[in-house]
Amino acid sequence: MKGTILFTGLMLIAALVHAQIGNNSSDSLYLNSAGRLLKMKGNLKIGGYGGVHYNHPLKGGVRKNGNLDVHRFIMMMGYRFNSRTQFITELEFEHVKEVYVEQAFLQYKLNKYMNFRAGLVLIPMGIINQYHEPTTFNGVERPKLSHDIVPSTWREAGLGFSGLILPLSLKYQAYLVNGFNSFDGKAHIGGAAGLRDGRQKAAKSFMSSPNVTAKVEYFGISNLNVGLSGYFGKTQSTLYNGIDKDDDKALATADSSVVDIAMIGADMRYSVKGLKLSGQFYYNGLSNTNEYNEFTADKEGGDLGSSMFGYYADLGYNVFRGLDTDKKLIPFVRYSNYDTHYSVESIAKNKAYQKDVFTTGLSLYFAKGAVLKTDIQFVKDGTSNTYEKTFNAGIGVMF
Repeated sequence: MKGTILFTGLMLIAALVHAQIGNNSSDSLYLNSAGRLLKMKGNLKIGGYGGVHYNHPLKGGVRKNGNLDVHRFIMMMGYRFNSRTQFITELEFEHVKEVYVEQAFLQYKLNKYMNFRAGLVLIPMGIINQYHEPTTFNGVERPKLSHDIVPSTWREAGLGFSGLILPLSLKYQAYLVNGFNSFDGKAHIGGAAGLRDGRQKAAKSFMSSPNVTAKVEYFGISNLNVGLSGYFGKTQSTLYNGIDKDDDKALATADSSVVDIAMIGADMRYSVKGLKLSGQFYYNGLSNTNEYNEFTADKEGGDLGSSMFGYYADLGYNVFRGLDTDKKLIPFVRYSNYDTHYSVESIAKNKAYQKDVFTTGLSLYFAKGAVLKTDIQFVKDGTSNTYEKTFNAGIGVMF
């Protein structure tokens, strides 16, 4: 309820500000790096993004070491085979030594309203999972909500359609994709991390049932983008592999190792005359959690909530607006609240999984794709009356 009220409030603020200061042209589609590559001219396209971070916990009376990390660097490449057919891939290096493929999809333009996509795609939930380049959001680290509730960067193998319907000011995506790994001999979902550890990322992944995800974005009001997204299906389990379809006992055991997921999200972004306002909320409804927790209690599991909920609001302003400079200085503040044990079934609710997070800081853009960031983050869980503080600083690039 609080998240719904917050989202409605953000929409009203955006409408009021829009009425007061009028129209201002902006990129209403908010292209991410993959979108930029798709629009580039020429056959071979190259881009990238990344960041180097410094994180220093602050605790009164206790000395703490800071952590330095080349958190991630991503090389993006694309190739246009002809006017209708393109391939986009995103190769990610995390913490210097970890290598991932974050996107790898083939796109074929069916007509001016619809593209067919197949390969490794980003799940179109919310803002950060698709717009996670460091120059596109405030703060050194991505919002914590986008770590546990919608586990960025969340991608799976699949196929579907995307497109733009300009007469209706709509942008859409819809995919049939692989799901979370809930069991492969041990439990992979539950606890404070929610569904995060169940991401398969198309890395020798397996599928016992397909999932469906979709998002629609409306940009018919100047400078305002509103999105509605959803994800529905079952988690995946290796216990279905090779069992007789008439073996009711084996099927019942396999059924106990999966969870039904119904995830919905709404988001908005408003940017005009130096003001940047964004917010989103999510609700994850999970069923069969009682059976899953009982089955996985002795298999590193047994702690999955039956619903998860979270929201955040972010406000920033470019104080250099109006000056004769390409630089931007954006002070911002963000409040997040989320809970991976929003409701539980037949297990004790863990209040430590409920988080309140305040983040405030500055972003200095030397150029459109180069930023220096610093912030202080305050985090409190449901068992504490005090906030843990962390100082963060870093650089980010996107090209």
